[in-house]
Amino acid sequence: MKAALYTITALIAFAANSLLCRMALADGAIDAWNFTAIRLLSGAACLGLIMTAQAHYLKRTSLKQNSLKRTALKQTALQQTGNFDPAVLTDKGDWLSAISLVVYALCFSVAYQALDTGTGALILFAVVQLTMIGWGIYNKEPLNRIQWLALLIALIGFVYLMLPSAATPSLSGALMMAISGAAWGIYSIRGKTCLSPLRTTGFNFLRSLVAVPILALIGMSYLSTISMTGVMLAVASGAIASGIGYSMWYVAMPLLKTTQSAVVQLCVPVLAALMGVVFLSEQLTLEFIIASSVILSAVLVFVLNKKQEKTKV
Repeated sequence: MKAALYTITALIAFAANSLLCRMALADGAIDAWNFTAIRLLSGAACLGLIMTAQAHYLKRTSLKQNSLKRTALKQTALQQTGNFDPAVLTDKGDWLSAISLVVYALCFSVAYQALDTGTGALILFAVVQLTMIGWGIYNKEPLNRIQWLALLIALIGFVYLMLPSAATPSLSGALMMAISGAAWGIYSIRGKTCLSPLRTTGFNFLRSLVAVPILALIGMSYLSTISMTGVMLAVASGAIASGIGYSMWYVAMPLLKTTQSAVVQLCVPVLAALMGVVFLSEQLTLEFIIASSVILSAVLVFVLNKKQEKTKV
């Protein structure tokens, strides 16, 4: 249940992020460079405030824990309360994850201006699947026959959902989206080993700020075209959909196999399309209903089928 709750929350955040990017970039409310800079800044600011509150709470918890160590009974009572381990304060992310975050965010935003929604989603999630499933198999997370079949059916449903809106992509746009997918796959994989998902994500965002001056410098020529709507959408994308959403994803990652976490992300375009219907009054078609049912059913079968085939000697 814990894995399911955090995974669903993260996927909803991913879908919301897609919707916010679409609203900001597709309508020209802001350019990709400034959107990415504001997204990273707002994500770091939001997570910085949350981490400060968390650190204060953990220190108070640590003091309380020390005072209760006098008797075994009090130690047991403390453990049953589920207090956090103060050791998480040592978790400060790493530069490879931060670089992956910057590359993903920037390339996605730039590519979004050259590709339509369907084409971009096809390229992005295809590369994410290849990156994460390939890494999972390399690390001895083989798929059994039912999982391979479920994955194939989910991919067919995904292509069926996105292909009607797909167009022949520009080479540069397709390349940028492919790089974005690979970077997101790497960022997700590295979340499996984090000690504190919130602090890891927060420090990754803080480390990513080294790229903001470069982004801002390149984006100076677009300042006259930025609207307040674009700024607000970028802030929402960074602080809520990215900062908090990625923290939830890093909580879920250690609870899932790499291959499982790769496949469940096929639900994101479905959720994004549903949000488009609700918030942007986009049309709900029969093709969408069919494809969504196929994708979600196949993903459910894949995730629930944990039994691996016995290796032949």
